[in-house]
Amino acid sequence: MVLGVKTLRMILLALAAVVSLLCLAHPAWATPELPAGSKPLPGAILTRFDPPDLTWDAGHRGVDLAGSPGDVVSSSAAGTVTFAAILAGRGVVVVDHGTVKTTYEPVLATVSVGDTVARGQQIGLLQAGHASCPGTTCLHWGLKEGDAYLDPMLLLGAEIRLLPASAKPADPAQLSPGNGSVGRLGLLRPAGPVTSPYGMRRHPLTGVWKLHDGTDFGAACGTPIVAAASGTVTSVAMTAGYGNRLVIDHGPSTNGRLQTSYNHAMVFAVGVGAHVVQGQVIGRVGSTGSSTGCHLHFQVWLDGRLVDPMSVLS
Repeated sequence: MVLGVKTLRMILLALAAVVSLLCLAHPAWATPELPAGSKPLPGAILTRFDPPDLTWDAGHRGVDLAGSPGDVVSSSAAGTVTFAAILAGRGVVVVDHGTVKTTYEPVLATVSVGDTVARGQQIGLLQAGHASCPGTTCLHWGLKEGDAYLDPMLLLGAEIRLLPASAKPADPAQLSPGNGSVGRLGLLRPAGPVTSPYGMRRHPLTGVWKLHDGTDFGAACGTPIVAAASGTVTSVAMTAGYGNRLVIDHGPSTNGRLQTSYNHAMVFAVGVGAHVVQGQVIGRVGSTGSSTGCHLHFQVWLDGRLVDPMSVLS
């Protein structure tokens, strides 16, 4: 009997879930102890960490930082150089920090294997040649715990706060739910009770330690999903990870331009370009994409930066 691609993928997902459950009970799956770190290059983040749901699938297993050929690349944290050579045509440097390792490529190494380096110490010079770089030249910066890939931004500690510490709640009197202008406390809960909050966690299917980039609301399949605020639908698509996904642009708010997305839906009732009002039913809860059961995965962006949805819900 020849298995179809869809059937084979379902079998592999089920096996990954079993392995994940077994490993979660093992001490090796505890949250890694991370050293205090810094960015190895001052450039802007061009591509963020976006690992695949299955380890063999395509994904982005590090962070791309903008730079120019010849820029100094420094070690993100104190450690020992364990690799400094050409690998698959690219210069690669690996620094062991004890519990985790950082990787840097493409880099012309200025250190050797066995060298001890301090946080911020030069380890190489940036080279051109990172194939997936969205700009002209990028440093691909990685973080690994054993064979598992982690988000390098975790090393920055408080620097990875997605909402400034100085941000303050908007005055509820300023909220205008009907016209798309939304304050920090102005969003409606789009579905049922919270079942998994925003933040770092082990992926329930793969065991990968990564950012859970939204809030999960548990509800039976078919439960109505409502728009958290008024706005315009900018995207409706089917994706491998998020399943059926809808994005709404709510325009400017007191804390920045606001966007929300609604993921894993069974079906949506509105299309791209539709204007929706706060509380309007826009779809039905489902379990599409990489999902372990019926729920809504809800995301929020302010000025293009992900934030904890619970920080903006009423």
